[in-house]
Amino acid sequence: MSSALWQLTLTRFREFYREPAALFWVYGFPLILAFALGMAFREGSVPPASIDVQADAAHQDATEKLRAALAADAGLKVTVSDEPVARQRLRTAKTDLVVVPRPGSAAGHEFLYDATRSEGVLARNAADRALVRAAHPGTAVPEERAVTEPGSRYIDFLIPGLLGINLLGGGLFGVGFAVADLRVRKLLKRFTATPMRRSDFLLSLMISRLVFTLLDVALLLTFSHFMFDIRVRGDWLAFVVLVVAGGAAFAGLGLLIGARAKTLETAAGLVNAVMLPMYVLSGVFFSAARFPEAMQPFIQILPLTAVNDGLRAIMNDGAGFAALGRPLLVLAAWGGVSFALALRFFRWR
Repeated sequence: MSSALWQLTLTRFREFYREPAALFWVYGFPLILAFALGMAFREGSVPPASIDVQADAAHQDATEKLRAALAADAGLKVTVSDEPVARQRLRTAKTDLVVVPRPGSAAGHEFLYDATRSEGVLARNAADRALVRAAHPGTAVPEERAVTEPGSRYIDFLIPGLLGINLLGGGLFGVGFAVADLRVRKLLKRFTATPMRRSDFLLSLMISRLVFTLLDVALLLTFSHFMFDIRVRGDWLAFVVLVVAGGAAFAGLGLLIGARAKTLETAAGLVNAVMLPMYVLSGVFFSAARFPEAMQPFIQILPLTAVNDGLRAIMNDGAGFAALGRPLLVLAAWGGVSFALALRFFRWR
């Protein structure tokens, strides 16, 4: 590392650690976010399905028979309601299923549920099972054994996504926004009087951000381990390489954003325009597979998708370098092209 590059990197370190607000947003806020989301989506017992039996004054015996058969299943919460109340509760998602007595029909009842809600479909299946077992008590019931597989919890899915958006935010805000801020404060203009090369200045921003990112990831991973028993089940070296590649790619994007942005408002708008689509599409809080098949080619070439997929493969599936071919290729393309363009279009003024 050249003397100029080393001194510029040290300057970035000093500038960062002299800002208490920067320390909080980089190291404190991700921990608060992980804790809050971890508590909100912590694993616990599955709540019983809510089922309303529609009261029928003309066939009270049939209503009671349905209620008793359903209430015998501990996984169902049964309420008897008249028709208007039951329909309103179903419409407002306060109940998952309405069972209507139909004496004289082949089944003796009718199911009303919203087929677009997974809770409604599951409640319908559970109610059908309970009623079949009540009608045929001698039917053999298969043995059931609940198991918990490593990496199957929602928090195991969430933490790699949070690591990914921390890498993304650190690169875009920590680099792109910082360059724009230096330009607004007329500090970049002063550098034109020095023999400093543009490449040294831009590399110093990337290197310092990578160091901050590694510390941030280590802190969040340690916190998640003790709070939620999150583990890296795969190759640790592959994990570090992926984090560095992701941090470098996002820092390159940040440099490209800051290369010409002349105001903080412009930089903030560009950063949000890049970040928000990836927050939604790249599988941070839910799987990217939920989007239509036609969108998948575009989603798969996004850098945050590559980081999240790679992190989950290593942390949850126990994978190593064999699983990082596509993610590293995507990140290398984004990072290399972004840095080259930033070097080409960067202006001191």
